[in-house]
Amino acid sequence: MPKIKTNRAAAKRFKKTGSGKYVFSKSHASHILTKKSRKRKRALRQAQIIDKSNTKEIKLLLPNG
Repeated sequence: MPKIKTNRAAAKRFKKTGSGKYVFSKSHASHILTKKSRKRKRALRQAQIIDKSNTKEIKLLLPNG
């Protein structure tokens, strides 16, 4: 039986926390920032926790993570 490979695209986007949850950073924070409000840009900097309904899919993509 071969080893299970980690999905590299998912590995670059999601990180496992100490409690076993998965976090990701929001998109749209890299350019065209002048038209976005200060509040919106501040919110984009915060890491978000993956919803419970999507955790099963992430676990399949990151078997060793």
